[in-house]
Amino acid sequence: MGWKSLDDMDLNGKRVLLRVDINVPVENGQVSDATRIERIAPTVANILAKGGKPILIAHFGRPKGKVVPEMSLRICLPELEKAFGQSVTFIETLEEAEKGPLPNGITLLENIRFHAGEEANDPDFAARIAALGDIFCNDAFSAAHRAHASTTGLAKVLPSCTGRLMQAELTALEAALSTPKRPVGAVVGGTKVSTKIDLLINLVGKLNVLVIGGGMANTFLGAMGASLGSSLQEPDLHDTARDILKQAKATGCKVVLPSDGRVSRTFAAGADYELVSLNADTVLEADQMILDAGDLAMSEIVQEFESLNTLIWNGPLGAFEIAPFGKATMAA
Repeated sequence: MGWKSLDDMDLNGKRVLLRVDINVPVENGQVSDATRIERIAPTVANILAKGGKPILIAHFGRPKGKVVPEMSLRICLPELEKAFGQSVTFIETLEEAEKGPLPNGITLLENIRFHAGEEANDPDFAARIAALGDIFCNDAFSAAHRAHASTTGLAKVLPSCTGRLMQAELTALEAALSTPKRPVGAVVGGTKVSTKIDLLINLVGKLNVLVIGGGMANTFLGAMGASLGSSLQEPDLHDTARDILKQAKATGCKVVLPSDGRVSRTFAAGADYELVSLNADTVLEADQMILDAGDLAMSEIVQEFESLNTLIWNGPLGAFEIAPFGKATMAA
């Protein structure tokens, strides 16, 4: 293994900057699904048992470097305290944290994406965060592909390790890609091809089936000639998408794109939508956007799953945080 786990670190008396993913769905002012919070509890418990002081770093939504009160992590406090079985101290601003010292026990920093330096992976901003701790522990597998200050930035300046959740994911991924039980397939979703180009190029040489979903699928459909209205995609990566499709064909990897999608004119919870067939000839109106894979696509994806002995999943098939656009992800 080319990475260290908590077992390799001396945490006694150390401040552990713990990057977690608690970007949970919220309805009516409350967390509606606490699964992501519950899954980080073993890592937090392990750090405490080894004498460490966990300082949780996380994002919530996409505030784009500005303070957005509706995206405060304070809303997660009740579920965090329930999952950990103890109180959690919430730190409103980075400036407050820098005044120190931070209290004993578990600390949660406010939404790290309230700072422009986070997504820019600003070295100076990473240094500010690093000064709060002695060790960096990454337990946010779902955010680890992003080169942000609280992921790659901290890993460059502090002794680093994986949390229990990240460790389990990496161990399973190693097993699935090194000696998989074939046929082997993968689901790669999310918003941007640009964040997962290397992953896609690597996978098409190893897989029997590759399912592409989310905004990434839009880029591939656009590369094939579809006109997708205001759907999220990356036109500058159409050539890259075509190259990946050619490479997949050459290596015998079947690429599955959604054959239909939930198309809406409004990106909001409860928005009306229609099911639209998706292919190279699709033409959407200017204000229409694909927000989820459709019913036929769901059925076809599940059918592909039934032929596999090993499945790797990375990223959703649609805007799963916002109902009803999580249907495909949840159904699959």
